Order: sequence, then structure tokens, then C-alpha cells
Amino acid sequence: MWGHMGGYGGGWGFGPLSMALFWILIIAGIVVLGKWIFDRSGGAPRGKSALDILEERYARGEIGKEEFEQKKRDIEG
Repeated sequence: MWGHMGGYGGGWGFGPLSMALFWILIIAGIVVLGKWIFDRSGGAPRGKSALDILEERYARGEIGKEEFEQKKRDIEG
């Protein structure tokens, strides 16, 4: 049906190794793009503990002293 298209076993000249490399590069590109997108998507800053965030909320006046103390006890277990 296709006939012989010349070259190295096909019209494109890709062997099994070249095709595997092609798909590995495509998948790696998708993974890198996904990681880049998710790293940019906000959320809690990395490296901050729950206690650090609680202290910041208290310092900004978002929570009162009693709530701060209760939550601190909860966090520390």
C-alpha cells in the first residue's frame, strides 16, 4: 500500500532509537512545563512552618492573642 519511500526503512529516516529519543524529549518537555507552571502558582511560600505562618497572622492582627495561643498549642501538640 505505502510502497517503498526510499531512505533508511521509511520516508522519515527515523529508526526505533530515534523515535524513542523523540518521545522521551516530548515527555520531558511536558514535565518541565508542568513543573514550571505549578511552581509559579502561588500558595504558601516554601520553607515556612505552620508556626511561622501563625505568627505572621498574629503580627498582622488577623487573629487575637487567645486564638494565637490556642492554635500554637495545637501546632506544638
